[in-house]
Amino acid sequence: MDAVTLRADVRQKIAQFGKVDIVIGIPSFNSARTIGHVVRAVQAGLAKYFPEHTAVIVNSDGGSSDGTMEVVHNTSIVDFGTILLHHRIEPVLKMAFPYSGIPGKGSAFRAVFEVAQVLDAKACVVVDSDLRSITPEWIELLLKPVLNGGFDYVAPLYHRHKFDGTITNSIVYPLTRALYGKQVRQPIGGDFGFSGKLAQFYLTKDVWETDVARFGIDIWMTTTAIANGFKVAQAFLGAKIHDAKDPGADLGNMLYQVVSATFQLMEDYTEVWTPVRGSEPVPIFGFEYTVGLEHVNVNTARMLALFREGLLNLGEIWSGILGAGDFKEVGQLGALEDAKFHFPPTLWARIIYDYAIAFHLKRLPTEHLLKSLLPLYIGKTASFVLQVDRLEQSDAEAEIEKLCLEFENGKDYLCNCWK
Repeated sequence: MDAVTLRADVRQKIAQFGKVDIVIGIPSFNSARTIGHVVRAVQAGLAKYFPEHTAVIVNSDGGSSDGTMEVVHNTSIVDFGTILLHHRIEPVLKMAFPYSGIPGKGSAFRAVFEVAQVLDAKACVVVDSDLRSITPEWIELLLKPVLNGGFDYVAPLYHRHKFDGTITNSIVYPLTRALYGKQVRQPIGGDFGFSGKLAQFYLTKDVWETDVARFGIDIWMTTTAIANGFKVAQAFLGAKIHDAKDPGADLGNMLYQVVSATFQLMEDYTEVWTPVRGSEPVPIFGFEYTVGLEHVNVNTARMLALFREGLLNLGEIWSGILGAGDFKEVGQLGALEDAKFHFPPTLWARIIYDYAIAFHLKRLPTEHLLKSLLPLYIGKTASFVLQVDRLEQSDAEAEIEKLCLEFENGKDYLCNCWK
């Protein structure tokens, strides 16, 4: 195994552990404020639900300067009796170290995969270091399907505010569902369970010097698991509460990162997705319940102004990517007054397919191509916010379901143009 990520001293320390059943990875960067809570929740989850299993918690840090690793070393539940009915039989081992390689979440995950391989772990979990809503139950729900159910990959299923996760809702979920035929609702959720076998499979892939190492890791893990026939499930984890962002602000980078990774995976797995039509549900573990969610503020007037600005400045590029008919339809949207602005789902599905095709045919450099998508995405998001503003969460979800079906119904168009 290529051991770029793990330094010799770290490997030596790991070797002393021998074998373990469970590896929990917490990638971090300047997370001193929140990571203590995450470590305590993980320790409590292991003690409560997996007392017979050996486990190691791995904090794979990206060079924090705020004392994140010190917080990990100093965090422990002194008396498990205060929150648990019995003490853990096997001690939980902890290690925190800076990974090496390209800076980014993917490199941090790679280090976790390598630890799992060295320790011959049966099951692994990775969780974000900025989670405020993680509970000990998350550890049970992400690990049990792997340890007891024969699943290789457990994606998270959260209740999120209807305006949160708009890149997932309008692009990543409908697209990956239509491509690979599995209804994995949160393909870039950030908190996953997976088998030791799948961790080892991930390490065989030659992606660690690419953008996957920086930021494309979540969609890469989900797609790689589905496309290679691993057994996939979902676990209902309640609310995901972390540092939420206004979907109309600062999403350019994230859009570029996620969509470029998703499009690149389409290149890698063309043979897998081309014959797939329709989609099927994926098993869900955990008891679904309604949760109170933090409100997300959205400035739709600002978003629609950005969309119209795109119409003025990017018309030539859009026309070249979308073709005359669809570009005309987009132009007509610009003339609508704000209150009546509505982006038809059929048009949106075709636009995303057109961008995937333009990426495939290398019509523009990737960065230029995906930057030109941003105003269209912002317009689509504003349309969704206006449409579901007064609707219940379940009705907003029904609109996302309709969009997914448009992606599935339009897939022949994608396949015909791809060739």
